[in-house]
Amino acid sequence: MNNNNLKKEILRLKKENNACIMAHYYQEDDIQDVADFIGDSLALAKIATTVKEDIIIVCGVNFMGETAKILSPDKKVIMPDINAGCSLADSCSAEDLEVFIKNHPGYKVISYVNTSAKVKALTDIVVTSSNAKKIVDSLPKEEKIIFGPDKNLGGYINKITGRDMLLWDGGCHVHQRFSYSKIVELKKQYPNAEILVHPECPSEIVDIADFAGSTLAILNYAGESKANIFIIVTECGILHQLQIKYPDKRFIAAPVEEDKIKCNKCDYMRMCTLEKLYDCLKNKTPEIVIEEKLRIKALKPIRAMLELS
Repeated sequence: MNNNNLKKEILRLKKENNACIMAHYYQEDDIQDVADFIGDSLALAKIATTVKEDIIIVCGVNFMGETAKILSPDKKVIMPDINAGCSLADSCSAEDLEVFIKNHPGYKVISYVNTSAKVKALTDIVVTSSNAKKIVDSLPKEEKIIFGPDKNLGGYINKITGRDMLLWDGGCHVHQRFSYSKIVELKKQYPNAEILVHPECPSEIVDIADFAGSTLAILNYAGESKANIFIIVTECGILHQLQIKYPDKRFIAAPVEEDKIKCNKCDYMRMCTLEKLYDCLKNKTPEIVIEEKLRIKALKPIRAMLELS
Protein backbone atom coordinates (compact mmCIF):
# COMPACT_ATOMS: atom_id res chain seq x y z
CA MET A 1 0.00 0.00 0.00
CA ASN A 2 1.11 3.55 -0.61
CA ASN A 3 1.32 5.99 2.31
CA ASN A 4 -2.11 7.53 1.74
CA ASN A 5 -3.80 4.13 1.78
CA LEU A 6 -1.79 3.09 4.81
CA LYS A 7 -2.96 6.20 6.66
CA LYS A 8 -6.60 5.45 5.79
CA GLU A 9 -6.25 1.86 7.01
CA ILE A 10 -4.50 2.98 10.21
CA LEU A 11 -7.32 5.41 10.97
CA ARG A 12 -9.91 2.70 10.26
CA LEU A 13 -8.18 0.13 12.46
CA LYS A 14 -7.67 2.67 15.21
CA LYS A 15 -11.42 3.31 15.39
CA GLU A 16 -12.28 -0.38 15.01
CA ASN A 17 -9.95 -1.39 17.86
CA ASN A 18 -10.80 1.52 20.18
CA ALA A 19 -7.17 2.62 20.17
CA CYS A 20 -5.34 5.92 20.40
CA ILE A 21 -1.97 6.79 18.88
CA MET A 22 0.61 8.80 20.81
CA ALA A 23 3.64 10.06 18.92
CA HIS A 24 6.77 11.92 19.94
CA TYR A 25 7.83 15.03 18.06
CA TYR A 26 10.81 13.08 16.73
CA GLN A 27 8.66 10.65 14.74
CA GLU A 28 8.52 10.82 10.94
CA ASP A 29 6.02 13.29 9.47
CA ASP A 30 3.54 10.64 8.28
CA ILE A 31 3.23 9.15 11.76
CA GLN A 32 2.71 12.56 13.33
CA ASP A 33 -0.07 13.14 10.80
CA VAL A 34 -2.11 10.11 11.99
CA ALA A 35 -1.45 10.55 15.72
CA ASP A 36 -4.15 11.55 18.19
CA PHE A 37 -1.57 13.11 20.50
CA ILE A 38 1.86 14.54 19.67
CA GLY A 39 4.17 15.67 22.42
CA ASP A 40 7.40 15.46 24.33
CA SER A 41 8.07 12.86 27.01
CA LEU A 42 6.33 14.82 29.78
CA ALA A 43 3.21 15.52 27.71
CA LEU A 44 2.91 11.90 26.60
CA ALA A 45 3.35 10.68 30.17
CA LYS A 46 0.51 12.93 31.33
CA ILE A 47 -1.70 11.91 28.41
CA ALA A 48 -1.16 8.22 29.23
CA THR A 49 -3.00 8.76 32.54
CA THR A 50 -6.10 10.18 30.83
CA VAL A 51 -6.58 7.90 27.80
CA LYS A 52 -10.12 6.49 27.55
CA GLU A 53 -9.46 3.99 24.75
CA ASP A 54 -8.63 0.33 25.45
CA ILE A 55 -5.36 0.34 23.50
CA ILE A 56 -2.49 2.83 23.57
CA ILE A 57 -0.08 2.77 20.64
CA VAL A 58 3.19 4.50 21.50
CA CYS A 59 5.10 5.73 18.46
CA GLY A 60 8.43 6.46 20.05
CA VAL A 61 11.15 4.47 21.75
CA ASN A 62 10.93 1.64 24.25
CA PHE A 63 11.14 3.64 27.48
CA MET A 64 8.11 5.69 26.34
CA GLY A 65 6.07 2.52 25.90
CA GLU A 66 7.20 1.36 29.34
CA THR A 67 6.22 4.70 30.89
CA ALA A 68 2.74 4.48 29.35
CA LYS A 69 2.29 0.95 30.70
CA ILE A 70 3.57 1.92 34.16
CA LEU A 71 1.02 4.75 34.32
CA SER A 72 -1.85 2.86 32.67
CA PRO A 73 -1.57 -0.81 33.70
CA ASP A 74 -5.18 -1.52 32.75
CA LYS A 75 -4.55 -0.53 29.13
CA LYS A 76 -3.00 -2.67 26.42
CA VAL A 77 0.14 -0.77 25.36
CA ILE A 78 1.66 -1.71 22.00
CA MET A 79 4.45 -0.26 19.86
CA PRO A 80 5.20 -0.41 16.12
CA ASP A 81 8.73 -1.62 16.97
CA ILE A 82 9.42 -2.82 20.51
CA ASN A 83 13.13 -2.93 19.70
CA ALA A 84 13.31 0.84 19.22
CA GLY A 85 15.76 1.62 21.99
CA CYS A 86 17.48 4.82 23.11
CA SER A 87 21.21 5.55 23.17
CA LEU A 88 20.74 7.61 26.32
CA ALA A 89 18.81 4.89 28.15
CA ASP A 90 21.37 2.33 26.99
CA SER A 91 24.17 4.39 28.57
CA CYS A 92 22.86 3.62 32.06
CA SER A 93 22.05 0.04 33.04
CA ALA A 94 20.20 -0.70 36.27
CA GLU A 95 23.07 -2.93 37.41
CA ASP A 96 25.68 -0.19 36.97
CA LEU A 97 23.46 2.47 38.54
CA GLU A 98 22.80 0.27 41.57
CA VAL A 99 26.55 -0.03 42.19
CA PHE A 100 26.99 3.73 41.68
CA ILE A 101 24.25 4.49 44.24
CA LYS A 102 25.80 2.11 46.80
CA ASN A 103 29.15 3.88 46.33
CA HIS A 104 27.50 7.27 47.02
CA PRO A 105 25.27 6.80 50.08
CA GLY A 106 23.02 9.65 51.18
CA TYR A 107 22.33 10.92 47.66
CA LYS A 108 18.86 11.48 46.21
CA VAL A 109 18.65 9.91 42.75
CA ILE A 110 17.12 11.92 39.91
CA SER A 111 16.82 10.07 36.62
CA TYR A 112 15.90 11.48 33.25
CA VAL A 113 12.77 9.91 31.77
CA ASN A 114 15.01 8.47 29.02
CA THR A 115 15.72 5.39 31.14
CA SER A 116 14.46 1.83 31.49
CA ALA A 117 11.79 0.79 33.98
CA LYS A 118 14.50 -0.96 36.00
CA VAL A 119 16.49 2.28 36.31
CA LYS A 120 13.35 4.20 37.25
CA ALA A 121 12.76 1.63 40.00
CA LEU A 122 16.10 2.70 41.56
CA THR A 123 15.20 6.37 41.30
CA ASP A 124 13.67 8.87 43.74
CA ILE A 125 12.33 11.31 41.15
CA VAL A 126 12.07 11.10 37.36
CA VAL A 127 12.45 14.30 35.34
CA THR A 128 12.16 15.44 31.73
CA SER A 129 13.93 18.31 30.04
CA SER A 130 10.69 20.30 30.48
CA ASN A 131 10.58 20.06 34.25
CA ALA A 132 14.13 19.19 35.43
CA LYS A 133 14.96 22.73 36.61
CA LYS A 134 11.68 23.12 38.46
CA ILE A 135 12.07 19.80 40.24
CA VAL A 136 15.72 20.35 41.18
CA ASP A 137 14.84 23.84 42.45
CA SER A 138 12.14 22.32 44.65
CA LEU A 139 14.71 20.31 46.62
CA PRO A 140 16.70 21.73 49.55
CA LYS A 141 19.92 23.47 48.53
CA GLU A 142 21.94 21.12 50.74
CA GLU A 143 20.44 17.99 49.13
CA LYS A 144 23.08 15.72 47.62
CA ILE A 145 21.88 14.61 44.20
CA ILE A 146 22.88 12.00 41.64
CA PHE A 147 21.60 13.05 38.21
CA GLY A 148 21.60 10.70 35.26
CA PRO A 149 22.05 9.56 32.67
CA ASP A 150 22.48 12.69 30.50
CA LYS A 151 25.62 14.57 31.54
CA ASN A 152 24.84 17.48 29.20
CA LEU A 153 21.36 18.08 30.60
CA GLY A 154 22.70 17.57 34.13
CA GLY A 155 25.50 20.08 33.51
CA TYR A 156 23.01 22.59 32.13
CA ILE A 157 20.76 22.18 35.19
CA ASN A 158 23.78 22.57 37.47
CA LYS A 159 24.68 25.80 35.71
CA ILE A 160 21.24 27.42 35.82
CA THR A 161 20.42 26.30 39.38
CA GLY A 162 23.84 26.75 40.99
CA ARG A 163 23.83 23.10 42.08
CA ASP A 164 26.71 20.65 42.11
CA MET A 165 24.87 17.44 41.27
CA LEU A 166 26.91 14.30 40.71
CA LEU A 167 26.45 13.49 37.02
CA TRP A 168 26.23 10.12 35.29
CA ASP A 169 28.41 10.01 32.16
CA GLY A 170 25.77 9.38 29.48
CA GLY A 171 24.60 11.15 26.35
CA CYS A 172 22.24 11.17 23.40
CA HIS A 173 23.78 10.19 20.07
CA VAL A 174 21.60 12.72 18.20
CA HIS A 175 22.45 15.77 20.29
CA GLN A 176 26.11 14.81 20.59
CA ARG A 177 26.73 14.92 16.84
CA PHE A 178 25.74 18.54 16.15
CA SER A 179 28.68 20.62 14.95
CA TYR A 180 29.51 23.76 16.93
CA SER A 181 31.66 25.22 14.14
CA LYS A 182 29.07 24.57 11.43
CA ILE A 183 26.31 26.11 13.51
CA VAL A 184 28.48 29.22 13.96
CA GLU A 185 29.03 29.34 10.19
CA LEU A 186 25.29 28.92 9.56
CA LYS A 187 24.58 31.80 11.92
CA LYS A 188 26.89 33.98 9.79
CA GLN A 189 24.79 33.09 6.73
CA TYR A 190 21.59 33.97 8.60
CA PRO A 191 22.57 36.68 11.11
CA ASN A 192 18.93 37.39 11.99
CA ALA A 193 18.22 33.79 12.86
CA GLU A 194 17.73 32.74 16.46
CA ILE A 195 19.43 29.55 17.59
CA LEU A 196 17.11 27.25 19.56
CA VAL A 197 18.91 24.41 21.34
CA HIS A 198 17.90 21.33 23.31
CA PRO A 199 19.92 21.11 26.57
CA GLU A 200 20.96 17.54 25.76
CA CYS A 201 23.50 19.21 23.45
CA PRO A 202 27.11 19.81 24.59
CA SER A 203 27.60 22.95 26.69
CA GLU A 204 29.49 24.89 24.01
CA ILE A 205 26.43 24.65 21.76
CA VAL A 206 23.98 25.52 24.54
CA ASP A 207 26.15 28.57 25.32
CA ILE A 208 25.57 30.09 21.86
CA ALA A 209 21.80 29.54 21.97
CA ASP A 210 19.29 32.37 21.96
CA PHE A 211 17.04 29.91 23.77
CA ALA A 212 17.61 26.48 25.35
CA GLY A 213 14.75 24.19 26.28
CA SER A 214 12.80 21.01 25.69
CA THR A 215 11.15 20.22 22.37
CA LEU A 216 7.86 21.65 23.62
CA ALA A 217 9.60 24.74 24.96
CA ILE A 218 11.32 25.24 21.59
CA LEU A 219 7.96 24.89 19.85
CA ASN A 220 6.37 27.49 22.12
CA TYR A 221 9.31 29.89 21.99
CA ALA A 222 9.30 29.95 18.19
CA GLY A 223 5.69 31.12 18.26
CA GLU A 224 6.29 33.80 20.87
CA SER A 225 9.51 35.15 19.35
CA LYS A 226 9.46 38.14 17.00
CA ALA A 227 12.13 36.47 14.88
CA ASN A 228 11.10 34.93 11.55
CA ILE A 229 13.98 32.53 11.03
CA PHE A 230 15.38 29.92 13.40
CA ILE A 231 18.21 27.40 13.51
CA ILE A 232 16.80 24.34 15.29
CA VAL A 233 19.34 22.30 17.24
CA THR A 234 17.49 19.11 18.13
CA GLU A 235 16.14 16.07 16.29
CA CYS A 236 14.71 17.35 13.04
CA GLY A 237 11.29 15.69 13.44
CA ILE A 238 10.23 18.77 15.41
CA LEU A 239 10.45 20.85 12.21
CA HIS A 240 7.22 19.25 10.96
CA GLN A 241 5.17 20.66 13.83
CA LEU A 242 7.04 23.98 13.73
CA GLN A 243 6.13 24.44 10.05
CA ILE A 244 2.50 23.44 10.68
CA LYS A 245 2.09 25.82 13.61
CA TYR A 246 4.07 28.73 12.18
CA PRO A 247 3.87 28.54 8.37
CA ASP A 248 5.08 32.12 7.93
CA LYS A 249 8.35 31.44 9.73
CA ARG A 250 11.44 29.61 8.47
CA PHE A 251 13.14 26.76 10.32
CA ILE A 252 16.57 25.42 9.44
CA ALA A 253 17.87 22.09 10.72
CA ALA A 254 21.23 22.58 12.44
CA PRO A 255 24.22 20.91 10.75
CA VAL A 256 26.13 17.93 12.11
CA GLU A 257 29.75 16.85 11.73
CA GLU A 258 29.04 14.40 8.90
CA ASP A 259 28.35 16.26 5.65
CA LYS A 260 26.14 13.46 4.33
CA ILE A 261 23.60 13.94 7.15
CA LYS A 262 21.23 16.75 6.15
CA CYS A 263 18.64 16.10 8.86
CA ASN A 264 19.80 14.92 12.28
CA LYS A 265 17.41 12.01 12.85
CA CYS A 266 17.25 9.64 15.82
CA ASP A 267 18.05 6.20 14.42
CA TYR A 268 15.84 4.60 17.07
CA MET A 269 12.83 6.92 16.75
CA ARG A 270 12.81 6.30 13.00
CA MET A 271 12.50 2.54 13.51
CA CYS A 272 8.77 3.27 13.73
CA THR A 273 7.25 3.41 10.24
CA LEU A 274 3.74 3.61 8.80
CA GLU A 275 4.00 -0.03 7.74
CA LYS A 276 4.95 -1.14 11.25
CA LEU A 277 2.21 1.02 12.76
CA TYR A 278 -0.33 -0.62 10.43
CA ASP A 279 0.89 -4.12 11.37
CA CYS A 280 0.87 -3.17 15.04
CA LEU A 281 -2.78 -2.11 14.89
CA LYS A 282 -3.78 -5.05 12.72
CA ASN A 283 -2.20 -7.66 15.00
CA LYS A 284 -2.36 -5.75 18.31
CA THR A 285 1.29 -6.61 18.96
CA PRO A 286 4.06 -6.23 20.04
CA GLU A 287 2.84 -5.50 23.55
CA ILE A 288 4.70 -3.86 26.43
CA VAL A 289 4.58 -6.15 29.46
CA ILE A 290 6.02 -5.14 32.84
CA GLU A 291 6.11 -7.36 35.91
CA GLU A 292 3.83 -5.83 38.56
CA LYS A 293 6.42 -5.56 41.33
CA LEU A 294 8.75 -3.66 39.00
CA ARG A 295 5.90 -1.49 37.73
CA ILE A 296 4.97 -0.37 41.24
CA LYS A 297 8.59 0.53 42.04
CA ALA A 298 8.98 2.47 38.79
CA LEU A 299 5.64 4.22 39.28
CA LYS A 300 6.69 5.95 42.51
CA PRO A 301 9.34 8.30 40.98
CA ILE A 302 7.13 9.02 37.97
CA ARG A 303 4.28 10.02 40.27
CA ALA A 304 6.71 12.22 42.19
CA MET A 305 7.58 13.94 38.91
CA LEU A 306 3.96 14.49 37.92
CA GLU A 307 3.12 15.91 41.35
CA LEU A 308 6.10 18.28 41.35
CA SER A 309 5.59 19.42 37.76
